[in-house]
Amino acid sequence: MNSDLDSLTFDEQLTYLRKGAVEIIHEKELEERLRRRAATGRPLRVKAGFDPTAPDIHLGHTVLIRKMRHFQDLGHTVIFLIGDFTGLIGDPSGRTLTRKQLTREEIEANAETYKKQIFKILDPETTVIDFNSRWMLELGTDGFVTLCARYTVRQILERDDFEKRLRDNQPIAMHELLYPIVQGYDSVALEADVELGGTDQKFNLLVGRELQRSFGQPPQIVMTMPLLEGTDGVQKMSKSLDNYIGIYDEPADMFGKVMSISDALMYRYYELATDVPVQTIEKWKQDVASGRRHPMELKKDLAATIVTDYHSVAAAASARDAFERVFARGGLPEDIETREVAASAVRSRLPKLLSELGMAASAAEASRLIKSGAVTLNGARVTDPTVTVDHASAGEYLFKVGKRRFMRLVVR
Repeated sequence: MNSDLDSLTFDEQLTYLRKGAVEIIHEKELEERLRRRAATGRPLRVKAGFDPTAPDIHLGHTVLIRKMRHFQDLGHTVIFLIGDFTGLIGDPSGRTLTRKQLTREEIEANAETYKKQIFKILDPETTVIDFNSRWMLELGTDGFVTLCARYTVRQILERDDFEKRLRDNQPIAMHELLYPIVQGYDSVALEADVELGGTDQKFNLLVGRELQRSFGQPPQIVMTMPLLEGTDGVQKMSKSLDNYIGIYDEPADMFGKVMSISDALMYRYYELATDVPVQTIEKWKQDVASGRRHPMELKKDLAATIVTDYHSVAAAASARDAFERVFARGGLPEDIETREVAASAVRSRLPKLLSELGMAASAAEASRLIKSGAVTLNGARVTDPTVTVDHASAGEYLFKVGKRRFMRLVVR
């Protein structure tokens, strides 16, 4: 991570902050506040909110957190806001159905894990962690009703998500209409100069601008960041879609997942998930197009960079060597998990056995993987889910599922 960028010129600072951003509303206002900061020494207050809806942070989340670090590198105050109050509502952004509400216990447990994980990127000495329940509970019923009077139903229903659900006769719960107002009031309570959010958050971020105006505050600058696609290259990264790279993934798993993305998506990961300058990324694109550099090596460098950020240089080197040994040189990993079973007359159907070994979530999932050609048994690809494994005599079976999962079964 970059730590000391005080020597950058004003234009270089702007370029550094613009990296990866989709939209800045309004960039002229950002320039004015940065110049004012240079004259007064007062750092900007930069806010990003995260509802603790899941316990783990993945690379998709780090797009915003990394941008917070960029502001932090330039001496500004970053506020990691945990939406323990808004988490009780559930953000309707991008939703076609009402989001399941979390319990207070779930939110508190997830918030604790967030506090530990963010410091893999942010500087703990200069990061403010806050909770929006602090001012929302203090606001009380009377204050909340008064707050809601500052925004109209028509303004809320202009939101694309709500318009679509109305057209499709999908229900909209009353508490969902309140979410943008609560998030907007967070900016008032924190007197935010800048708020960061994904492109799906634009409406909520703009509500913050409007509410700040109504409270007599200068409206915050809104900076939207892209939603990072997962390893499937199609859907946004999500644990529920199993296309995520967790920042607590083991180094070898993290390296292998990065290597599974497409060459085209690789550049987007470089831009959003690393601190490599845009000019360097563009040069690498040209090098690949001209044949001066192979995309596989560039992708290995990307995987090593990401593993280094969240683990260490040594862990990245070890993961790279293991990947090359298994996939580039046709070898096998040194630490294949081994299970032992006693010989018996029982013959196991392969899908059921893979499920029991934990190599598939269920027998049905194992059957799907077998039919897709993702399973090998003793080095031979298996596509017939009716195959059985004989336990009658001593021997060994080597299973491989996908690109990275290995298991050795020893019959004694």
